[in-house]
Amino acid sequence: SIMRIPETVGMALPNISVRLEKAENTLHKEIAEIQVKGPNVFSGYWNAPEKTKKEFTHDNYFKTGDLGKIDKDGRVSIIGRKKDLIITGGLNVYPKEIEELLNEIEEIKESAVIGIPDKDFGENVVAIVVLNKINSINSKDIQETISQKIAKFKVPKKIFFVDELPRNVMGKVQKNILRKNYKNKN
Repeated sequence: SIMRIPETVGMALPNISVRLEKAENTLHKEIAEIQVKGPNVFSGYWNAPEKTKKEFTHDNYFKTGDLGKIDKDGRVSIIGRKKDLIITGGLNVYPKEIEELLNEIEEIKESAVIGIPDKDFGENVVAIVVLNKINSINSKDIQETISQKIAKFKVPKKIFFVDELPRNVMGKVQKNILRKNYKNKN
């Protein structure tokens, strides 16, 4: 019987090969881009050989753009999107981890965490937050609340309050728009 393990998306389907970007990677705690190959994975973009070349490895694995890890039993966990990864002072920050902590705060309806350019650190961690009630909590209180649970470099340097997060037709938060709108807000 296959046991479900929380936080994982499960095992690869039969005939599907799943690996992490660093093939020689034997540390199961390490995070890298998830790559897949198999009969149900499309083989390329129609009339776009350059895009196909960019999105596939030399041995025909598709680069999913998802960051994750694979445990010793082959269970895959997705940590976030590669393009959303924030690198601050040479350290990796995964927005999902911070968003989950922010969203646990009662006054916060939802949040999005992004990196904005910084000349000293490469990127600064910032949060864009939608509150349940206007002015029910301030930036300092939010920062203090989550700083007890995560490393200091992961705590958002700035928090911006908005009425709603920009979403695409599928309802997914458009972090590219947030990055564009907040890139000069240091």
